[in-house]
Amino acid sequence: MTKVAVVAHARKTFGGGLGELREVLSREGIDPLWYEVPKSKRAPKAVRKALAKGADLVLVWGGDGMQQRCIDVLAGTDVALGILPAGTGNLLATNLDIPMTVEEAVATALRGDRRRIDTGTVNGEHFAVMAGTGFDALMIKDADRGLKDRLGRAAYLWTGLKNISAAQVEGRVKVDGEVHWDGQLSCVLVGNVSRVFGAIEAFDGARPDDGLMEVGIVSAATPVQWTRAVARVVVDRAENSPFVQVTRGRRIRVKLKRPLAYEIDGGDRKPTTKLRIDVRPASVVVCVPVSAEAETQGDADIREPELAGAARHG
Repeated sequence: MTKVAVVAHARKTFGGGLGELREVLSREGIDPLWYEVPKSKRAPKAVRKALAKGADLVLVWGGDGMQQRCIDVLAGTDVALGILPAGTGNLLATNLDIPMTVEEAVATALRGDRRRIDTGTVNGEHFAVMAGTGFDALMIKDADRGLKDRLGRAAYLWTGLKNISAAQVEGRVKVDGEVHWDGQLSCVLVGNVSRVFGAIEAFDGARPDDGLMEVGIVSAATPVQWTRAVARVVVDRAENSPFVQVTRGRRIRVKLKRPLAYEIDGGDRKPTTKLRIDVRPASVVVCVPVSAEAETQGDADIREPELAGAARHG
């Protein structure tokens, strides 16, 4: 029998709030282990407590940063993650088509498919959406909670324009042992999914279960070039921009001439000159909506007895 734990970021809102979540779980006959944390940094300790008490399904209430902190503990186990998207960006939820209501998200966690997806590790921490350094990390750090509350996803574009000059650095990027870039850059972004920064599909065709990470290197050096690069990504393909180079691989090594902040699933980290990024294939179990194939098979299973019955009575 499934033992459910809830690990919730107490400051995040979603639907009718944590009160609605309690009501939905009660209607499902579930009395979960319950942990609320004031910051995502405290979530790993709560997840470890839940695992020690035998939880085999952890419902995580929060945004991508909260999901990342919990995935860092769940990766490598068979315990399933149920995503309750209570954040600003919710990129992991968006890419996995997680419903955006409390009741439907809970139903997906309880009765949806279980899908194993890849994670990456960057300097030892797991991520499921993206990691990067340069102006993407600087703009995430700059887009504080107040600005994100006022502008939403547009806060990232605004702060990106502000930070483009500060992100310029000489760097070398190796992918699977081969030098892919050596020179001036303003951003290195490694993605596990196609859509990043809201609805922007930066990595066309990326899948979170193919054993590979997408790698984008941006050389834009001015606000005008940054705007052109973003526009190209939005209306076309990232690799068609003269300011963007795209590849994919399993081992990515980034070495910078000076320390820059880096980000991991939307959370900023302290400046560094080196990033060691590795793919961890099929390392975490995530609850996702039932696939179209499964639904079709289910309909067939229902219809076949009816057809058989009609034949008997015909």
